[in-house]
Amino acid sequence: MAVSIYEINRMPEKERERLLSALIPTRFLKMFSIDPETWANPAGERCVKITCSEGMPFFQIDLRRDPADRDAAYFLDISASPNEQMEIAFIIVNDPDGERFDIDVDEHGQDTYFGTARRNLPEEIRAMEAGLAPAQVRRGLRAMGDLIACWDEFFLRTGFKRYFLEPLSYNSAILYERGGFQYAQGKEKMEYIDREFHPGGILHARLDGSTPFRKPEHCKTVRGRSWAIHDGILDQPWEGPKMYKTVGAHGGVCTFNGEIY
Repeated sequence: MAVSIYEINRMPEKERERLLSALIPTRFLKMFSIDPETWANPAGERCVKITCSEGMPFFQIDLRRDPADRDAAYFLDISASPNEQMEIAFIIVNDPDGERFDIDVDEHGQDTYFGTARRNLPEEIRAMEAGLAPAQVRRGLRAMGDLIACWDEFFLRTGFKRYFLEPLSYNSAILYERGGFQYAQGKEKMEYIDREFHPGGILHARLDGSTPFRKPEHCKTVRGRSWAIHDGILDQPWEGPKMYKTVGAHGGVCTFNGEIY
């Protein structure tokens, strides 16, 4: 019998933290010198915040190298879907030592919702030129393998055979593919995108250099395609596919036939 999010949120605090600790990669704790028992840094400050509200269909984990850091190094929101499955609703991984790019706020300080509601073009250009992908405010920690191992372990413990997510960007979808996720919905769209970015395709023809995000060479890379999609090169705004991971199994899906990430 699977353990629901509502049941997790009703657990005694210590019991709940022991369970949710499976979702935190050990590498992150070592990297930031965070004690795995107390979740405190060498200064004695607790660096992991758990948000679990009884009666609510979600919980959140926020890990920071220092509680005063502007950005979480690791933020995870897991929610209950309408059919009682578990979904990774939101995930952030940041290298706190990496340069910050303010793509999440515009020139007036308003939230851009990572460029989905409005855009900060100068910062997006800086981020792109520095090798970041859309929605990244800092470089990541190259932790997909660690994360998926933790997620698999947690969902195994809680009795779920699979779990779901909807990637915020094209590059995220490709990374999840490589990590073993499959498509519940949207695989045909991903295959269309791959096909049409090749020479002779509709999207390839639209890489006309009309904006910094539509350079012809962007057809070859995951990041380049993702920036072009973020820039509106598709006929409709990006809508993340529905993906799922079977615990302990790799889906073996690949919809990117370009050159490099």
